[in-house]
Amino acid sequence: MTAGSGLRTLLPGRHDYAALRTSWRADLPAGVTVGVVALPLALAFGVSSGAGAQAGLVTAIVAGLVAAVLGGSHVQVSGPTGAMVVVLAPIVATHGAAAVPVVALLAGALVVAAGVLRLGRLVGMIPWPVIEGFTLGIALIIFLQQVPAAVGVPAAGHDANAAVAAFQSLGETTPRDAVWSAGVVAVVVAVMLLAPRLHRAVPGSLVAIILVTVVTGVAHLPVATIGALPAGLPAPAWPTVDLTTLAGLGGPAVTVAALAAIESLLSARVAASHTSTGPYDADRELVGQGLASVASGLFGGMPATGAIARTAVNVSSGGRTRVAAVVHALVLLVVVGSLSGVVAHVPLPALAGVLMVTAVRMVSVRGVRLVVRSTRAAAVLFTLTAVVTVSVDLVYAVGAGIVVAAALSLRAMARAAGVHREELPGPPVAGDERIALFRVEGALFFAAAERVLERVAAIDGVGVVVLRLSQVQLLDATGAQVLGELVAGLHRRGVTVLIKGLQPDHLGLARRVGVLDPLGDDQVFAHLHDAVAHARRVVALDTRPVSAAGTPAA
Repeated sequence: MTAGSGLRTLLPGRHDYAALRTSWRADLPAGVTVGVVALPLALAFGVSSGAGAQAGLVTAIVAGLVAAVLGGSHVQVSGPTGAMVVVLAPIVATHGAAAVPVVALLAGALVVAAGVLRLGRLVGMIPWPVIEGFTLGIALIIFLQQVPAAVGVPAAGHDANAAVAAFQSLGETTPRDAVWSAGVVAVVVAVMLLAPRLHRAVPGSLVAIILVTVVTGVAHLPVATIGALPAGLPAPAWPTVDLTTLAGLGGPAVTVAALAAIESLLSARVAASHTSTGPYDADRELVGQGLASVASGLFGGMPATGAIARTAVNVSSGGRTRVAAVVHALVLLVVVGSLSGVVAHVPLPALAGVLMVTAVRMVSVRGVRLVVRSTRAAAVLFTLTAVVTVSVDLVYAVGAGIVVAAALSLRAMARAAGVHREELPGPPVAGDERIALFRVEGALFFAAAERVLERVAAIDGVGVVVLRLSQVQLLDATGAQVLGELVAGLHRRGVTVLIKGLQPDHLGLARRVGVLDPLGDDQVFAHLHDAVAHARRVVALDTRPVSAAGTPAA
């Protein structure tokens, strides 16, 4: 593949809309449905992050449109997400809401670079228990972040940790504020849980928000509302930021970029496995999502990712091409242009209720049960990732999970490696007691080589050692070096070493490390029968007396 053809695979083309002629009748209503579902979530995520409801709407519109056109999935719906809120809230608390567009630009550029460098498939290296663990951790944080609004306390001024902030807000609320705010949350939760039972197509979150907005407005209930919103999108502009603040946002931008890449690719992968729209292009998806965050930042919005919940709604509603996601963004644009005055009266506790239900629905009880029951190592990974996500940081949690998973995998590989002494094939022959046949299997690598081969090195009373290496699946430099030391050590003791079945892809490494240096060409075999026959000839010709140590005397 040339550089030019490789670049073209990251760009949109006519093939993106090959199915539009037959699918547009399903794409249009699917897009409207997703737009209706996305409206309360965009408002809620914007408010919960600290960037404001307007930032949430801008992200859903601008980033949703750009990612739909440029991304690598035909059905992915992008915008603000709960996971991103978890990362952005501490950034807003430290640097202010004005830092969010800057982070969107920086993180977007990093995600684009990851796509251009073809790093998209690396997300497949994240173990399943880690994914389940950080999903549970995100859900817990999102739920806890809503507690201040649910009891009528402003979110600002609390600890950066969501759990600590939730307890702080409980101590600051008054009975009057708590009753009215919690009442609004209870109504929203009840409507969202009951609406699907009436009809699957009923958008429970939107119905709940309309209901409590009307009731609180008519009854003049003492609950906080979103407040005034501009009628339309702001003009694009580069955010102003000083160098000191910009330097301080470098680390958070890397965290946001990592999260955006992980969540977007996971969402696209799930969508591809549940639809017949064809596979997704992981690298193009990164480029599209990165550019979507850049565009969102220019309009004053938040970093964007693929949204698993909205993508699932799109698929279940019949969306099959990018037109559905485009329509979703246009629906939200119409709402901003014509209904911003109405949206301003939405109670903040209502948005908290929406996100509390969303957080609970993020967690698959069946998935948690399966991962905990699968293996002890998987349960440890799941628990570790969830705990670190809630107590420290999401990206640290994923990183720690991957490191621990790698350590556990290495441990399992090392334990699977082994060496076994076997009987010589065929009828016994005089002198067979002076031949030791060892079968080495598994991975002969840095974590296992010395432990596996020390048993061979300790052998006594033999004149010939035959090493069967055909079942060695992995041989790294350390394993080859230890094997070379074993061969050289036995050779110095006067023991003839024969090697059988050294795999072709291991042969080059063995030669470079010097494993075969003490051996002649007649000491390396492809077949066990030939190796054993040669060993018996060596023993028959060896007239040296046996030493006290049991090996032939020099």
